Amino acid sequence: MKILFLGDVMGRAGRRAITENLSRLRTEWKLDFVVVNGENATSGMGLSGTHAKALLDAGADCLTLGDHAFDQKDMLGFIEQEPRIIRPLNFSKNAPGKGARLFTAQNGRKVLVTQALGQVFMKRPYDDPFSALEPVLKSHPLGGMASAVIVDIHCEATSEKMAMGHWCDGRASLVVGTHTHVPTSDAMILPKGSGYLTDAGMTGDYNSVIGMEKTEPLRRFVTGMPKDRFTPANEEATLSGVYIETDDRSGKATRIVPIRQGGKLQQSAP
Repeated sequence: MKILFLGDVMGRAGRRAITENLSRLRTEWKLDFVVVNGENATSGMGLSGTHAKALLDAGADCLTLGDHAFDQKDMLGFIEQEPRIIRPLNFSKNAPGKGARLFTAQNGRKVLVTQALGQVFMKRPYDDPFSALEPVLKSHPLGGMASAVIVDIHCEATSEKMAMGHWCDGRASLVVGTHTHVPTSDAMILPKGSGYLTDAGMTGDYNSVIGMEKTEPLRRFVTGMPKDRFTPANEEATLSGVYIETDDRSGKATRIVPIRQGGKLQQSAP
Protein backbone atom coordinates (compact mmCIF):
# COMPACT_ATOMS: atom_id res chain seq x y z
CA MET A 1 0.00 0.00 0.00
CA LYS A 2 0.97 3.64 -0.52
CA ILE A 3 0.02 5.76 2.49
CA LEU A 4 0.40 9.49 3.17
CA PHE A 5 0.22 11.09 6.63
CA LEU A 6 0.13 14.90 6.85
CA GLY A 7 0.95 16.77 10.06
CA ASP A 8 -1.09 19.30 12.01
CA VAL A 9 -3.10 21.50 9.66
CA MET A 10 -2.69 25.07 10.93
CA GLY A 11 -5.38 27.64 10.25
CA ARG A 12 -6.55 28.95 6.90
CA ALA A 13 -3.15 28.57 5.23
CA GLY A 14 -2.99 24.88 6.14
CA ARG A 15 -6.56 24.23 5.02
CA ARG A 16 -5.88 25.98 1.72
CA ALA A 17 -2.80 23.83 1.11
CA ILE A 18 -4.90 20.68 1.63
CA THR A 19 -7.88 21.74 -0.46
CA GLU A 20 -5.71 22.98 -3.36
CA ASN A 21 -3.21 20.10 -3.50
CA LEU A 22 -4.31 16.86 -1.88
CA SER A 23 -6.58 15.58 -4.65
CA ARG A 24 -3.81 16.10 -7.21
CA LEU A 25 -1.20 14.40 -5.02
CA ARG A 26 -3.48 11.41 -4.48
CA THR A 27 -3.53 10.89 -8.23
CA GLU A 28 0.13 11.69 -8.96
CA TRP A 29 1.47 9.52 -6.13
CA LYS A 30 -1.16 6.78 -6.56
CA LEU A 31 -2.07 6.91 -2.88
CA ASP A 32 -4.22 4.19 -1.35
CA PHE A 33 -4.90 5.93 1.97
CA VAL A 34 -4.43 9.43 3.42
CA VAL A 35 -4.50 10.52 7.07
CA VAL A 36 -4.49 14.21 8.02
CA ASN A 37 -4.07 15.59 11.53
CA GLY A 38 -6.56 18.45 11.63
CA GLU A 39 -6.32 19.51 15.23
CA ASN A 40 -5.35 23.15 14.60
CA ALA A 41 -7.22 23.69 11.35
CA THR A 42 -9.78 26.12 12.78
CA SER A 43 -8.09 29.36 13.85
CA GLY A 44 -5.20 27.32 15.22
CA MET A 45 -7.37 25.87 17.99
CA GLY A 46 -9.28 22.68 17.26
CA LEU A 47 -11.35 21.64 14.26
CA SER A 48 -14.88 22.70 13.36
CA GLY A 49 -17.35 20.47 11.58
CA THR A 50 -17.32 22.72 8.52
CA HIS A 51 -13.54 22.62 8.22
CA ALA A 52 -13.47 18.86 8.89
CA LYS A 53 -15.83 18.35 5.97
CA ALA A 54 -13.62 20.48 3.73
CA LEU A 55 -10.52 18.41 4.56
CA LEU A 56 -12.38 15.15 3.97
CA ASP A 57 -13.87 16.40 0.70
CA ALA A 58 -10.36 17.40 -0.42
CA GLY A 59 -9.20 13.78 -0.26
CA ALA A 60 -8.42 12.78 3.33
CA ASP A 61 -9.66 9.30 4.27
CA CYS A 62 -9.29 9.99 8.00
CA LEU A 63 -8.69 12.98 10.28
CA THR A 64 -6.93 12.71 13.63
CA LEU A 65 -7.20 15.31 16.38
CA GLY A 66 -5.16 15.86 19.58
CA ASP A 67 -5.22 17.77 22.86
CA HIS A 68 -7.30 20.53 21.19
CA ALA A 69 -9.83 17.95 19.95
CA PHE A 70 -12.90 19.71 21.31
CA ASP A 71 -11.81 23.36 21.43
CA GLN A 72 -14.45 23.92 18.73
CA LYS A 73 -17.60 22.93 20.59
CA ASP A 74 -19.51 21.73 17.54
CA MET A 75 -16.98 18.88 17.26
CA LEU A 76 -18.58 17.33 20.36
CA GLY A 77 -21.59 16.46 18.24
CA PHE A 78 -20.03 16.33 14.78
CA ILE A 79 -17.58 13.57 15.69
CA GLU A 80 -20.49 11.28 16.57
CA GLN A 81 -21.90 11.75 13.06
CA GLU A 82 -18.59 11.47 11.17
CA PRO A 83 -16.75 8.16 11.71
CA ARG A 84 -13.75 9.33 9.68
CA ILE A 85 -12.59 11.55 12.58
CA ILE A 86 -10.43 9.96 15.29
CA ARG A 87 -9.87 11.59 18.69
CA PRO A 88 -7.17 10.45 21.14
CA LEU A 89 -7.81 7.10 22.84
CA ASN A 90 -6.82 8.45 26.25
CA PHE A 91 -8.43 11.90 26.03
CA SER A 92 -11.27 11.19 28.46
CA LYS A 93 -13.47 8.23 29.23
CA ASN A 94 -16.49 10.50 28.67
CA ALA A 95 -15.31 12.00 25.37
CA PRO A 96 -17.50 11.42 22.30
CA GLY A 97 -16.17 9.66 19.24
CA LYS A 98 -13.63 6.86 18.90
CA GLY A 99 -9.89 6.67 19.45
CA ALA A 100 -9.37 3.89 16.90
CA ARG A 101 -11.19 2.71 13.82
CA LEU A 102 -10.73 0.19 11.00
CA PHE A 103 -11.11 1.80 7.58
CA THR A 104 -11.37 0.38 4.07
CA ALA A 105 -8.77 1.85 1.72
CA GLN A 106 -9.43 2.56 -1.95
CA ASN A 107 -7.79 -0.75 -2.86
CA GLY A 108 -10.17 -2.62 -0.55
CA ARG A 109 -7.60 -3.38 2.15
CA LYS A 110 -8.26 -2.62 5.82
CA VAL A 111 -6.34 0.15 7.61
CA LEU A 112 -6.43 0.71 11.37
CA VAL A 113 -5.90 4.32 12.47
CA THR A 114 -5.45 5.15 16.14
CA GLN A 115 -4.13 8.06 18.18
CA ALA A 116 -2.90 8.57 21.73
CA LEU A 117 -1.79 11.60 23.73
CA GLY A 118 1.55 11.64 25.52
CA GLN A 119 2.03 12.51 29.18
CA VAL A 120 5.42 14.26 29.37
CA PHE A 121 5.21 18.10 29.48
CA MET A 122 1.52 18.06 28.52
CA LYS A 123 -0.82 20.48 30.29
CA ARG A 124 -3.30 17.83 31.42
CA PRO A 125 -2.56 14.49 33.14
CA TYR A 126 -3.73 12.13 30.39
CA ASP A 127 -3.95 8.39 30.98
CA ASP A 128 -1.00 6.17 30.04
CA PRO A 129 -0.88 6.01 26.20
CA PHE A 130 0.87 2.63 26.18
CA SER A 131 -1.87 0.97 28.22
CA ALA A 132 -4.50 2.65 26.06
CA LEU A 133 -2.98 1.36 22.84
CA GLU A 134 -2.23 -2.19 23.98
CA PRO A 135 -5.75 -3.68 23.58
CA VAL A 136 -6.22 -1.90 20.22
CA LEU A 137 -3.01 -3.28 18.74
CA LYS A 138 -3.62 -6.71 20.26
CA SER A 139 -7.08 -6.96 18.70
CA HIS A 140 -5.88 -5.76 15.27
CA PRO A 141 -2.71 -7.76 14.50
CA LEU A 142 -0.67 -6.32 11.66
CA GLY A 143 -1.00 -8.41 8.53
CA GLY A 144 -4.13 -10.06 9.88
CA MET A 145 -7.33 -8.10 10.39
CA ALA A 146 -5.47 -4.94 9.43
CA SER A 147 -3.35 -4.74 6.28
CA ALA A 148 -1.83 -1.54 7.70
CA VAL A 149 -1.79 0.08 11.15
CA ILE A 150 -1.12 3.80 11.67
CA VAL A 151 -0.38 5.19 15.14
CA ASP A 152 -0.45 8.97 15.65
CA ILE A 153 1.35 9.76 18.93
CA HIS A 154 0.45 13.34 19.83
CA CYS A 155 2.83 14.72 22.44
CA GLU A 156 5.60 17.16 23.34
CA ALA A 157 8.60 15.01 24.27
CA THR A 158 10.69 13.47 21.51
CA SER A 159 11.80 10.78 23.96
CA GLU A 160 8.20 9.70 24.58
CA LYS A 161 7.50 9.55 20.85
CA MET A 162 10.63 7.47 20.21
CA ALA A 163 9.74 5.13 23.07
CA MET A 164 6.29 4.66 21.52
CA GLY A 165 7.87 3.89 18.14
CA HIS A 166 10.05 1.13 19.58
CA TRP A 167 7.19 -0.21 21.71
CA CYS A 168 4.97 -0.48 18.62
CA ASP A 169 7.74 -1.84 16.37
CA GLY A 170 6.46 -4.82 14.42
CA ARG A 171 2.86 -4.12 15.40
CA ALA A 172 2.31 -0.96 13.32
CA SER A 173 3.08 0.03 9.74
CA LEU A 174 3.73 3.63 10.82
CA VAL A 175 4.25 5.39 14.14
CA VAL A 176 4.33 9.14 13.61
CA GLY A 177 4.51 12.01 16.08
CA THR A 178 2.41 15.14 15.90
CA HIS A 179 1.83 18.26 18.07
CA THR A 180 5.11 20.24 18.03
CA HIS A 181 4.64 21.64 14.48
CA VAL A 182 8.34 21.15 13.67
CA PRO A 183 9.26 18.32 11.24
CA THR A 184 12.09 16.04 12.29
CA SER A 185 14.65 14.39 10.00
CA ASP A 186 14.68 10.89 11.53
CA ALA A 187 12.34 9.01 9.18
CA MET A 188 13.38 5.35 9.32
CA ILE A 189 12.20 1.77 9.35
CA LEU A 190 12.69 0.26 12.80
CA PRO A 191 14.26 -3.22 13.29
CA LYS A 192 10.96 -5.12 13.32
CA GLY A 193 9.49 -3.32 10.32
CA SER A 194 7.57 -0.26 11.55
CA GLY A 195 8.03 3.05 9.77
CA TYR A 196 8.81 5.84 12.22
CA LEU A 197 9.07 9.65 12.29
CA THR A 198 9.34 11.65 15.54
CA ASP A 199 7.25 14.54 14.21
CA ALA A 200 5.45 15.08 10.92
CA GLY A 201 5.59 18.85 11.31
CA MET A 202 2.68 21.12 10.45
CA THR A 203 0.82 21.82 7.27
CA GLY A 204 0.96 25.56 7.65
CA ASP A 205 2.93 28.76 7.11
CA TYR A 206 6.50 28.30 8.40
CA ASN A 207 7.21 32.06 8.28
CA SER A 208 5.79 32.09 11.80
CA VAL A 209 6.26 30.86 15.35
CA ILE A 210 4.96 27.27 15.07
CA GLY A 211 2.21 28.52 12.79
CA MET A 212 1.27 31.74 14.57
CA GLU A 213 1.89 35.29 13.33
CA LYS A 214 5.24 36.29 14.83
CA THR A 215 4.42 39.61 16.52
CA GLU A 216 2.51 38.39 19.58
CA PRO A 217 4.67 35.34 20.38
CA LEU A 218 7.81 37.51 20.10
CA ARG A 219 6.29 40.14 22.40
CA ARG A 220 5.50 37.52 25.02
CA PHE A 221 8.98 35.97 24.85
CA VAL A 222 10.71 39.36 25.08
CA THR A 223 8.48 41.10 27.66
CA GLY A 224 6.73 38.23 29.41
CA MET A 225 3.41 40.05 28.89
CA PRO A 226 0.53 39.23 26.51
CA LYS A 227 -1.23 41.95 24.55
CA ASP A 228 -3.21 40.31 21.76
CA ARG A 229 -4.52 36.88 20.85
CA PHE A 230 -2.41 34.50 18.82
CA THR A 231 -3.40 34.53 15.13
CA PRO A 232 -2.42 31.86 12.58
CA ALA A 233 0.05 33.01 9.93
CA ASN A 234 -1.53 33.06 6.49
CA GLU A 235 1.17 33.05 3.81
CA GLU A 236 1.88 30.03 1.60
CA ALA A 237 1.85 26.81 3.61
CA THR A 238 4.06 23.76 3.37
CA LEU A 239 2.34 20.38 3.21
CA SER A 240 4.43 18.46 5.73
CA GLY A 241 4.26 14.80 6.65
CA VAL A 242 5.46 11.34 5.72
CA TYR A 243 4.88 8.80 2.96
CA ILE A 244 5.25 5.05 3.43
CA GLU A 245 4.91 1.96 1.31
CA THR A 246 3.93 -1.30 2.98
CA ASP A 247 4.23 -4.98 2.18
CA ASP A 248 0.79 -6.34 1.25
CA ARG A 249 1.27 -9.58 3.18
CA SER A 250 2.93 -8.46 6.43
CA GLY A 251 1.76 -4.84 6.61
CA LYS A 252 5.27 -3.74 7.52
CA ALA A 253 6.92 -0.68 6.00
CA THR A 254 9.19 -1.21 3.02
CA ARG A 255 9.89 2.47 2.28
CA ILE A 256 9.52 5.76 4.16
CA VAL A 257 10.03 9.31 2.85
CA PRO A 258 9.47 12.69 4.58
CA ILE A 259 7.09 14.93 2.59
CA ARG A 260 7.50 18.70 2.10
CA GLN A 261 5.45 20.39 -0.63
CA GLY A 262 5.15 24.14 -1.19
CA GLY A 263 5.99 26.99 1.14
CA LYS A 264 9.44 27.72 2.57
CA LEU A 265 10.85 24.31 3.51
CA GLN A 266 13.18 22.28 1.32
CA GLN A 267 10.97 20.17 -0.94
CA SER A 268 10.66 16.41 -0.67
CA ALA A 269 8.39 13.90 -2.44
CA PRO A 270 8.15 10.10 -2.81
